[in-house]
Amino acid sequence: RAGVAWAVEAYRVPQRRACRALGVARSTVRYASVKPPREPLRRRLRELAAVRVSYCYRRLHALLRREGWPINAKLVQRL
Repeated sequence: RAGVAWAVEAYRVPQRRACRALGVARSTVRYASVKPPREPLRRRLRELAAVRVSYCYRRLHALLRREGWPINAKLVQRL
């Protein structure tokens, strides 16, 4: 992506030509990840973990689900 952006700026070529020259798919260059913001969840998880130090991720997951967070245990473990 950075190479295509550099080629477009430096050589003033269209994005399509820069992608073709560098062998990169245009969909790769245009792709924008759509991830939901996880900061409020991460903050709440740390608050719960600080209060209940001995709880594992499964019990923390259960507490978060009771509070209404739409998440699964794997996400809690990963965070």
